[in-house]
Amino acid sequence: MNGTSFPRLVAMVTVAAGALVAQQGESILMTKHNLSASGPGAFRAASDGDACIFCHAPHRSRTQQPLWNRDDTTTSYLTYTSTTFQGSIGQPNGTTKLCLSCHDGTIALGKVVSLGKEIEMQAGHGYLDSGPGFLGANLRDDHPVSFPYATSRGGGAADYRPALSITKPVHLDDAGQVQCTSCHDPHKNTFGAFLHLSNRNSALCLACHQPTHWSNSAHALSPRTWNGSGQTPWPGDHFDTVAENGCANCHREHGAGQAQRLLNFAGEEENCLRCHNGNVAVKNIAAEVAKPSAHSPAATFGVHDPTERPETMARHAECQDCHDPHQATAGTAPAPGVAGPLLGVSGIASSGAAVAPINQGYELCYKCHADNHGDVVSVPRQLPQANVRLEFAIGNPSFHPIEGPGRNGSVPSLIAPWTVSSRMACTDCHDSNTSPSVGGTGPRGPHGSTFRPLLSLNYTTTDNTTESASAYALCYKCHSRSSITSESSAFRYHRKHVVEERTPCSACHDSHGISAGQGNEVNNSNLINFDTSIVSPRNGVLRFVDTGVRRGNCTLICHGESHNALSY
Repeated sequence: MNGTSFPRLVAMVTVAAGALVAQQGESILMTKHNLSASGPGAFRAASDGDACIFCHAPHRSRTQQPLWNRDDTTTSYLTYTSTTFQGSIGQPNGTTKLCLSCHDGTIALGKVVSLGKEIEMQAGHGYLDSGPGFLGANLRDDHPVSFPYATSRGGGAADYRPALSITKPVHLDDAGQVQCTSCHDPHKNTFGAFLHLSNRNSALCLACHQPTHWSNSAHALSPRTWNGSGQTPWPGDHFDTVAENGCANCHREHGAGQAQRLLNFAGEEENCLRCHNGNVAVKNIAAEVAKPSAHSPAATFGVHDPTERPETMARHAECQDCHDPHQATAGTAPAPGVAGPLLGVSGIASSGAAVAPINQGYELCYKCHADNHGDVVSVPRQLPQANVRLEFAIGNPSFHPIEGPGRNGSVPSLIAPWTVSSRMACTDCHDSNTSPSVGGTGPRGPHGSTFRPLLSLNYTTTDNTTESASAYALCYKCHSRSSITSESSAFRYHRKHVVEERTPCSACHDSHGISAGQGNEVNNSNLINFDTSIVSPRNGVLRFVDTGVRRGNCTLICHGESHNALSY
């Protein structure tokens, strides 16, 4: 040995190698995995100074790789399960089982094979039983492991990289399975949590996951930060901006609040409203859904499921029913069209068939307000109809122009830019009362309103209401008040009924439309569908007859007045 003793040579090589690794910032000696007495963590030996022996031994180790110095755990685990996961997950195997020999807390940290005795640990720290590294036997709230990646993935294959496209340092094991070591390197803690690489901008997640249109989504691009008010939107370690946190805005890989899909919080809406309450996102959606009339996500718990079918799903209104957090972007779209926040969601087409994704905004509304559950009928009608899809069908005798332009070629009360060729969106009426569409600064969309049923402006349906700009503000948003109430109005009886008799617009007009299966062009043009709490039959007859442009007659009793085919 040229005068140098073997033990001294080994010591020199060890010190040199240790110095080089430490220089690179990757020394295990500076991490919590150094369980020796010199380790920096709370869990460490009382006196033993060997850092490697807690996992490895060059002699008298077990036969399995890599010179493993611990017994296998015999724990039976509860493994991850989800309706959006394809395949099944068995008990942990491979390197995951090695990791769990410490991290499930059932085997003493000092119990190694090679020494024939247990290394004494500092008092109270003989087992890993606390902290973020403690997983226990319930792995349902942790990222799934020990499953074949190529055949057992959540969602569609398009949302995941092919196995051969996964590049190191992230990797599958030799059997093509996802293991703890796919994301974690137990010897290096350069990026925290022993991760192979930083998860800033979801770099680690995106090594395997590739959600459709994620790269253009608001959650992938937004520079918004938390203002420090209220509860933290990002539990555990996090970065500063929405874009940097990426997947972690909603998901947590270990110790998730909601096990299925590893959401941060148990309540579905809380994963959205922790940011969308004005403390991260600009607009305060949390305040909107708390209004008297709202799509309230808090009204149900655990009902929504991403695999549910629009035709059969139980009634509920979670944020995810209208928004796909992987695809949603900022921005609005005119009717027809799909606004950025609605990209990627499912709905019901005008035919009644399920469609995913939607191509028209109204298809989203039909998911809950059409065939499956129907709308809330707030006005008792001569021809009651809860299915809004049937009310807006373009083959109807009359309808507001949601699916296509209306049938009436002469509507002189329309305010520019509206014309008889225009199409409108459901949100032209059903919108926040603080929306920019009505001069406010709040968020757009039917999240909540002070006006029922979730209207952007007041729409009084009570009889004997004194006409005013506010009483029928919703109608006057598109129809000129002066035109409607003028003595020289195209239909002069508007003034008589609305102003003089104090009869609400809703007494005669059904704002959605009249189904072709119930009404006809003679009796139900111009949205005529009487409110039966105000208008009653005359001698058993309740009827309107259209006899031409701005011509017709009525047979009914209203406000004590009996009309017998009264013409105008």
